[in-house]
Amino acid sequence: MLLSDPYVLAACVAAVVMVGMAKGGFSGLGALGTPIAALALPASTAATILLPILIVQDVVSVWSFRHAWDRWIVAWMLPGAVIGIALGWAMAAMIDEQALMGVLGAITLMFGVYRLWIERGGRVAAASTSPGWVGGLFGLATGFTSQVAHAGGPPFQMWVTPRKLPHLTYAGTNAILFAAINWLKVPSYIALGAFTRDVVIAAALLVPLAIGATLVAVRLVRVLKPERFYTIIYVLMVLLGARLMQVALS
Repeated sequence: MLLSDPYVLAACVAAVVMVGMAKGGFSGLGALGTPIAALALPASTAATILLPILIVQDVVSVWSFRHAWDRWIVAWMLPGAVIGIALGWAMAAMIDEQALMGVLGAITLMFGVYRLWIERGGRVAAASTSPGWVGGLFGLATGFTSQVAHAGGPPFQMWVTPRKLPHLTYAGTNAILFAAINWLKVPSYIALGAFTRDVVIAAALLVPLAIGATLVAVRLVRVLKPERFYTIIYVLMVLLGARLMQVALS
């Protein structure tokens, strides 16, 4: 059994906690899930274990934020995400996951530093008003990186975070969009024969932890002040970007 190895168990537990925090509202942290689990498992196995866990966590996060989400953002990003998922599936054999993580990490780090700089000292930056078609392009990037390595959080953050949504609406929009994306990824994983018996058992054993981590994160998001929430998101983007670059270069 996969989780009988203490090293594999520790890596999977850390990965599940990370994606649980992301599902609870701290968008972007989920991109660390696959790289962390891949420290002890092949990247494809790590991604496959996490997919059913993500879907279970989606139930918790969607229910928690069901009354607070931006339909306009989801309507623009989801069609692009569908195209991105299809591209990721079609190009699976050609993609260098490590290089992709490095590029994604560099962009995420620079974006987080930029937002922290322009909002330093409590400055209030004007909310972005970029048109919906731009969101469609970011949706494509979100779907592609999510299909390849469950790393769709950073592209989502880059378009949605500057729009300065109420923080619960931000969390709800993240929850709804990624719940749809994760279900859309299931057929490709089935077609690739990724859901082996050991993978399914490992995912099932990690579900209780996944639910608990998501509920804790939901609670934290609800009690945070909006301005503090966005500062935390930007700091997490910097740390996330640095970690993804480190994984890519190691």
